[in-house]
Amino acid sequence: MIIVITPEERIQRETELINEFFHEGLDLLHIRKPFVNRQEMEDFIQKIDLNFHSRLVLHSHYDIAREFNISRFHFRETDRQNGLFKPFTDQLISTSVHDIETFNALHEEWDYAFISPVFPSISKKGYGKDSTILNDMKKRSNSAVKLIALGGINENNIHEVFNSGADGVALLGRIWESNEPLKVFRKCRQNVLS
Repeated sequence: MIIVITPEERIQRETELINEFFHEGLDLLHIRKPFVNRQEMEDFIQKIDLNFHSRLVLHSHYDIAREFNISRFHFRETDRQNGLFKPFTDQLISTSVHDIETFNALHEEWDYAFISPVFPSISKKGYGKDSTILNDMKKRSNSAVKLIALGGINENNIHEVFNSGADGVALLGRIWESNEPLKVFRKCRQNVLS
């Protein structure tokens, strides 16, 4: 499974690229736009091809999900820890963790969880340079929740992540900080399929 997470700030041609990623085989898109209001979020989603709305995951503005046929919600680690989420009927929910012990303790209501940082982050400079998560993934004991690796993943190390037992990857910095996001996405996907 390959997931792309949107950058927090809007970028040029973002929704055009998102539609192209989906046409190239993107599994899910996480819409993480903490600084947009409800109307801006609706405008953003309307620019994404209707056929792909069922593969969108909201990080905020959950109340607009029904009008866009969105049934996937992501909750931050702090929201989960503070009980600020509720499992929805007929919805798939995901969350984030930063160590394998926390991942192993997740209950089966979670469809999947991002575990990060696997490698030093591309978008957050200096974050994750001493991470042991890739190695710690061998201690995974929770098979009810899919493990999605996040952080510093690119076309050159993506195989290593799947070989370490990840069920999928989430791409952020490598995609959006590239001059050729579509080319990078294609290469990552190609390397996963080969």
